[in-house]
Amino acid sequence: MQTISSPIQVKKVTGVDQLLVAALSGILLFFLVAGGGLIGFQFANTGKIYPGVSVAGVDMSGLTPAQASARLSAQINYPQTGRIYLQDGQQAWRVTPAEMGLYLDPETSVAQAFKMGRSQGLLDDLTTQLRTLQSPINLPPVMVYDQRQAHRYFTNLAGQINKPMVEASVSLNGVEVVVRSGQGGRELDLPASLERVSVQIQSMQDGVLQLPVTESTPIILDASTQAELARKILSQPLTLQLPQGQPDKLGPWTFDVKTLASMLTVARVQKPDGSASFEVTVDSSKLGAFLKNLVPSLARDSQNARFTYNDQTRKLEVIQHAVIGRALDVNGTLKAVQTSLEKGEHSVPLVLTITQPPASDDTTAEQLGIRDLVRQEISYFYGSSAGRIQNITAASARFHGVLVAPGATFSMSDTIGDISLDNGFAEALIIYNGRTVKGVGGGVCQVSTTLFRAAFFAGYPIVERSAHAYRVSYYEKVAGNKIDARLAGLDATVFVPLVDFKFKNDSTSWLLMETYVNPKTATLTWKFYSTSDGRKATWETTGLTNIVPAPDPVYRENTDLAKGKINHIDYAVEGADVAVTRTVTRDGKIILKDVIRTHYVPWPDQYEYGPGTELPTTPGN
Repeated sequence: MQTISSPIQVKKVTGVDQLLVAALSGILLFFLVAGGGLIGFQFANTGKIYPGVSVAGVDMSGLTPAQASARLSAQINYPQTGRIYLQDGQQAWRVTPAEMGLYLDPETSVAQAFKMGRSQGLLDDLTTQLRTLQSPINLPPVMVYDQRQAHRYFTNLAGQINKPMVEASVSLNGVEVVVRSGQGGRELDLPASLERVSVQIQSMQDGVLQLPVTESTPIILDASTQAELARKILSQPLTLQLPQGQPDKLGPWTFDVKTLASMLTVARVQKPDGSASFEVTVDSSKLGAFLKNLVPSLARDSQNARFTYNDQTRKLEVIQHAVIGRALDVNGTLKAVQTSLEKGEHSVPLVLTITQPPASDDTTAEQLGIRDLVRQEISYFYGSSAGRIQNITAASARFHGVLVAPGATFSMSDTIGDISLDNGFAEALIIYNGRTVKGVGGGVCQVSTTLFRAAFFAGYPIVERSAHAYRVSYYEKVAGNKIDARLAGLDATVFVPLVDFKFKNDSTSWLLMETYVNPKTATLTWKFYSTSDGRKATWETTGLTNIVPAPDPVYRENTDLAKGKINHIDYAVEGADVAVTRTVTRDGKIILKDVIRTHYVPWPDQYEYGPGTELPTTPGN
């Protein structure tokens, strides 16, 4: 709105003369006349809008506020008659501005018109009145826009437009494969819609508005391929079996379709490029748990073939076939199952890790470096019971034909395994917890002592050796059932799995052990075959030192014995210390020197007697 002002210039009076008085009198007369007209103008427009004032092109001149409000309401009807078309693709909705919350405020609009020429000082108001007479003014109407109503409208409209985005999916209901296709989503942008309609209605014009709709596309639109794969997997049972060529008859292991379905998982997988897909896989935790339970029953340690060395032909002869080692590869089997099922194959061989033994059946003496008898050791077990001889025979057989690799440490405990009645051992006297008692395996120490001496005199390093608690006569016997006290300190005990005997093959050739038991001559012969590297072992002993007399005899009641029956089960022996020094040389140079120290405790005669037996005051022999 433009306001044109005509400033009144006032000239200052400096002198009085007759001409000036006459001029002033004329001017005064003009104002008196004009003032009278002005008073009449003001009186005529009391309570009315001054002439020359319009609102939205509607002339408000000379109208009271009530008359002006009525006229304005009658002539301004855009909120009711205006047309706004909301368009979404092929759909369109026609709404009025009033439905969007737009309406005329006639009272406020008229109040603004009524204020024209009345809201400023006297001179300014007269100026405004004069100007509106000369240049009529058109005021904009006061329109009220209630955006809450528009928001409610668009919220209801969104119910017709919005469509949730749906990702494709695959799931299992028991053995049934359930698949759902994906669909794109649509959502009306409410803030943008309100902004667009606000701009339109403020223009007071009809118009077409394109609704702002945000469309979303599912990452996975179609899952039919994965659904078909799941159906193919569940088309028949899954069978796991050993690969062809395995010697045993374990398996097969079959999972019916219901069980197979319980092991399947359908997972959504996000890819680095932003895409995604479904993967139908066998649940590794479920099938893996089953496979892990199979591991022990399928495990086979690789074992070298066992041989004897033919001294005439100088060749190895197989006495026990090699065992090819195997272990179940759980992860490999899981992958094989997944790959096979994806191909529609339901019979899947287990994946095994195969370990070939270093020495197979066709390994030759030349390949192992076995050319010479490097040591033969004989021990004697005169006077042994049948049970003790049985244990010596059973234990020594465990070592017959066994190979020791170059650089390997040989463990007697690992090789002999479980000493039990089921494994061919018998009950005989053993030293246990400071007592001589009956136990399974009595006599095994004859075997460990013989092996110890073979390794000791052959010049191999002794890694682990334990002596008996007290001197045992068996281990000091020589041919003719004689005692050689020089052998004291050259015994070794084994108590599986707590006490072991170990030695190291520190040569560059394999070592073959052969054992032979002859009950008639009461001998155990232990042979070491290898390639001699020129080493020689010499030894010397301190003999028995720090001798301690045997304690008094010990008597124990045995309810299995009859009254008056006394059995002498163990013989007294003095306690002593002994040290055996070994020197191993090669080409005149010492390559190994060690000392085997032994402390024997004094041991009493031990007797068992039947209940009620009168014990002698001085026990005899």
